[in-house]
Amino acid sequence: MYNLHAHTFLSDGELLPSEVAVRYREKGYTLIALTDHADYSNIRQVLKSVVEFCRRWPKDSGIRVLPGVELTHLPPGQFKPLASLARRCGAKIIVAHGETPVEPVTKDTNHAALLSDIDILAHPGMISEEDARLAARRGIFLEVTSRRGHCRTNRHVVEQARKAGARIILNNDSHSPEDIIAPEDLVKTGIDSGLTQPEIDAIYLNLKDFLSRKEKG
Repeated sequence: MYNLHAHTFLSDGELLPSEVAVRYREKGYTLIALTDHADYSNIRQVLKSVVEFCRRWPKDSGIRVLPGVELTHLPPGQFKPLASLARRCGAKIIVAHGETPVEPVTKDTNHAALLSDIDILAHPGMISEEDARLAARRGIFLEVTSRRGHCRTNRHVVEQARKAGARIILNNDSHSPEDIIAPEDLVKTGIDSGLTQPEIDAIYLNLKDFLSRKEKG
C-alpha cells in the first residue's frame, strides 16, 4: 500500500521524516513520499534535506521513502518554473496544492498546475471538466484524500475523473500522527467517495507501474 502525500516538520507537519516513515510502516504501508510544502522561499532547503534523508534511509527498513514536494499557494505563473526546479533538486514526486474548498487558493491554480511538470494535483476541489480532461491527457493523478476539509469534494473529483478518464490516487495528506490512517481506512475513503472496489484495484495497479518508473528514473 502506498501514500504519496505526507508532511514533516520541514513544513507544517508535526513529525521528523524518520518518525513519519516508521508510523506508516507500522500501519502497513510499503512506500511513501515525503512532500513538504514549498515555494521559492524554501524549496531548495526542503528538497536538500528530504533527498539526503531518503538517500540514507535503510533499504531493509520495510518501507521505501521517495523524496517529493508539494508546491503550495503559488501564483499560477510560478508552477512551471518551480516544478522544473524541483526536478533538478531531486524530487521524484511533485504534488501541486489544488483548489481545495477550505483554503483561499488562487483562481486558475488547478489549470496552471496541470500545465506544469507535476505528478499529482492534490485536493482539486470543484475541478472543471476541462481541467479533468487536461489531467487525463497529461497523465496526472487527481487526488481523493482522507484529509479533513479537503475531502469535502472527493465525490466531485471522482465523478469528473471518471468522465474524463483521468487517473485517481488515494492519499492521506498527513500532517500529524492522527492523520496516518490504516490502508483499509484509506480504501474506505475511496469507497465513501463513490469509487468501486474494481476501480480501487485498478488505481493501485496503475500506481505500481508509475512508481516502478519513478524509482528507476
